Amino acid sequence: MAYPMPLFYQEEDTVMRDLEYLQEMYPAEAKKYRKVIVDVLDRLDFDGSMIYDEYPDRWQIYRLTQIIVERIKEQVTAEATGNAESLAGIEELVQVLLCGEIYRRRHSNRNGVLKF
Repeated sequence: MAYPMPLFYQEEDTVMRDLEYLQEMYPAEAKKYRKVIVDVLDRLDFDGSMIYDEYPDRWQIYRLTQIIVERIKEQVTAEATGNAESLAGIEELVQVLLCGEIYRRRHSNRNGVLKF
């Protein structure tokens, strides 16, 4: 095969479409959390950002998770529809969703190559 790279990009495109499709199947609460995560990561989406480090720092991911959880709790108290006590154990879910969103951004096909 003389030019194998175009097939690589097609495979990467397929993987991203599959990931986006599966993210649409998230439960309603996870979708709300994901919106907050996307908003926070939009501010961190620039060249040289920690989300594009080859090995992101565990403490930075943890701190980013705490910031997102605080924003979610603020939204819930502002809406007054949810119970703040029900948000007691969301840190792990938020961290998993955060890592998934960072993965998606690191492998997005904006430049045609992997970002790290």
